[in-house]
Amino acid sequence: MPRSKHYKVVILGSGPAGLTAALYASRASLQPLVVEGGGGSDPTDLPGGQLMLTTDVENYPGFPQGILGPELMAKFRQQAERFGTEFGFGQVAEVELGARPFMLRLAESAVTTDALIVATGASARWLGLPDEIRFRTQWGGLSACATCDGFFYKDKHVLVVGGGDTAMEEASFLTKFAARVTIVHRRAEFRASKFMLERARANPKIAWRTNSSLKRYLGGAGKGVTGAILADVTTGAETEIECGGIFIAIGHEPNTALFGGKLETDEQGYLLTRNGTTATSVPGVFAAGDVADHRYRQAVTAAGTGCMAAIDAERFLSHG
Repeated sequence: MPRSKHYKVVILGSGPAGLTAALYASRASLQPLVVEGGGGSDPTDLPGGQLMLTTDVENYPGFPQGILGPELMAKFRQQAERFGTEFGFGQVAEVELGARPFMLRLAESAVTTDALIVATGASARWLGLPDEIRFRTQWGGLSACATCDGFFYKDKHVLVVGGGDTAMEEASFLTKFAARVTIVHRRAEFRASKFMLERARANPKIAWRTNSSLKRYLGGAGKGVTGAILADVTTGAETEIECGGIFIAIGHEPNTALFGGKLETDEQGYLLTRNGTTATSVPGVFAAGDVADHRYRQAVTAAGTGCMAAIDAERFLSHG
């Protein structure tokens, strides 16, 4: 349970955005509370964000040999703790943003805050197939981020599941590393824009399996992904396809359900910010990281907006 009933700043989320915001806020003597998340129904919903499910992180500046995702987040946390950040584990059940101070209801208590930084992130959509969590977190070979993990699939055949712009972009990016990329889509038509689709079709390293759905991952412990079972959506006939990795590109969902009707969002549910800042539609509420970013979704960009949010919050409180 939180040690106090009122805080100058509360930060929701403990990924790169939330912990960077905590570092800057605590150094500004704002004594922030970070509500870490976790404890929900999804076993992969862990304090520390999506990097807790990532093995090798090789594209975060300052680590030329790479670093494990959980180790990187532990360093983030230690640095925030060093300057006095308080941490609380669990989910926020309700927020009231109609007047300041804002109220946040936790499982066993409630706190108020003068400023709120929302860094709850976004979650990739998955297929929900057997052993999916094991392949994502233990066995390897299953990802939802080509920019993050494409480097590890040099000279392999990989599958990309999806039919929108994200799938086309992921597939095109993966051709820089993989020997061959096969796009698997449930229909013959694609939701992707004409430009993105034509660019993918023009790439000789991209193959296509349309009217097909992925039914099962093949592989296991010590092997990672070795292939998949695909089913024809018309006939139901199943075929096995060999591959060294699978990328699921069926979209992301921002973790903004808590703010429905309370903060302005775009059509996809991402929080909208104002005039190049992290300020949301409610004065005193700021958004950082993937919860407001459907374009980049990188740890380094999330950390950058976490810094911005803390500075924006400190300036808001100084002039409030």
